[in-house]
Amino acid sequence: MSSSTEFLNPSEAARRLGISTKALRIYEQRGLITPIRSTAGWRAYGADEMSRATDIVALRELGFSLAEIARVLKGDHQVLEPALAAHQAALEGRLRDLGQTVEKVRALRDDLGRGQSPTVGDLARLLGPGSGLQIAFDLPWPWGGERFELRDIRPLNYITGPLGSGKTRLARRLAETLPDAAFLGLERLSDGIAPARSLLDADPILKSRVDRALARLVENGARASEALVALLVGLESDGPSILVIDMLEQGLNKASQEALIAGLRRRGPGARPLFVLTRSTAILDLDAVGADEAIIHCPANHSVPLCVAPYPGAPGYEALASCLASPDVRARTEGVIAWRPTASESHDHS
Repeated sequence: MSSSTEFLNPSEAARRLGISTKALRIYEQRGLITPIRSTAGWRAYGADEMSRATDIVALRELGFSLAEIARVLKGDHQVLEPALAAHQAALEGRLRDLGQTVEKVRALRDDLGRGQSPTVGDLARLLGPGSGLQIAFDLPWPWGGERFELRDIRPLNYITGPLGSGKTRLARRLAETLPDAAFLGLERLSDGIAPARSLLDADPILKSRVDRALARLVENGARASEALVALLVGLESDGPSILVIDMLEQGLNKASQEALIAGLRRRGPGARPLFVLTRSTAILDLDAVGADEAIIHCPANHSVPLCVAPYPGAPGYEALASCLASPDVRARTEGVIAWRPTASESHDHS
């Protein structure tokens, strides 16, 4: 390279790419990018490295897992068709939403021409079409009945928080309150695989769906396991319009988590909304959260849960990031649960 080539340190490279230095380090660990080393051993990124990193970031935004990106960069293009199909569906959905918003603006202007002023609510709804679902309810213990409102429910919604923060109680209340919703709890694992296998044996169509979904995930790096099959039975079953899933990563290794979340991201804006509890950085990668995703964080101090934007400096971001852990760490604490009070104790605290 010529002496005029600009070399960037990791912080500057990450800033220009719009990602964190942690994400850049993960790309290196997975063999996706190899920075130049100075004579002192410091990492540096030149034009070639930045070009490759830009491609990686773009593929991440399209919903590719890191394993799939590795395949694409090696020239394996078989993974492109489903990803592009999902991206096309997402773009077409946004075009429909944009057309609906244009119609709302036109209607408001017509009202103004007739001397009717729009309300603040009318104007606020122009910010985004959302899913049309909005709910409000009184929070259960440990919040003591405080009011919680959730607007603009996305196709993929994460619920997270440290142990004892009440996130599971919030998830159950969401499943009870949202129209046509169901809660998929950890009994899918504690009861063993027998119930899931019984459902598959009784429903050939469901079995075909689960087999296809499992094959796609395994092709993209997942490990076939009873935990993954039990989860897919819930995801592929007909029934509720909304699914709330307790600890999505439970029983899954890192590669399986990455393949699973990449697949869920590709469902597009028309898919049924999912609420997934997680504390895994492989499931909730803050550098990969897209426009069709939202994060609900339950603070450790039992303040009202809040929606957190996935950007450093956003309200609640630091607390959110601190409660997430790598799959290896999550696996070591998988059997740890928060203390739960008895009914009488809950009443005393409410």
